[in-house]
Amino acid sequence: MAASLGQVLALVLVAALWGGTQPLLKRASAGLQEVQERNWARQLLQEMKTLFLNTEYLMPFLLNQCGSLLYYLTLASTDLTLAVPICNSLAIVFTLIVGKLLGEDVGGKRAAAGMVLTVTGITLCITSSVSKTQGPPSTF
Repeated sequence: MAASLGQVLALVLVAALWGGTQPLLKRASAGLQEVQERNWARQLLQEMKTLFLNTEYLMPFLLNQCGSLLYYLTLASTDLTLAVPICNSLAIVFTLIVGKLLGEDVGGKRAAAGMVLTVTGITLCITSSVSKTQGPPSTF
């Protein structure tokens, strides 16, 4: 089963939602270590309260969950061997890009080379999937 352009774009959007929100979630949850309670149940409740009342955390979390919902819906009509590599590989690329925009150290030239190789591999996966359904070229 080959993927349509709409399915590929939906999977790229999933990767952007997953990868792009990770650095934002990391940044917004930085003060969580300061929450201290005596027993584990109260600690858990206090941490959840701290996170879910923090809009800096809640907005990226909700966007991340929208990505998960879109992934679930897209899997119904997309080949799994294409969906998983696109989403998981490109999520890492989006994490590095957003992390860099937020001023995080993301690894320099090696990270850039890794992103280029990842995008090249995903392009090959998509091209291979599309060429399977087109059949052999005509000989006019």
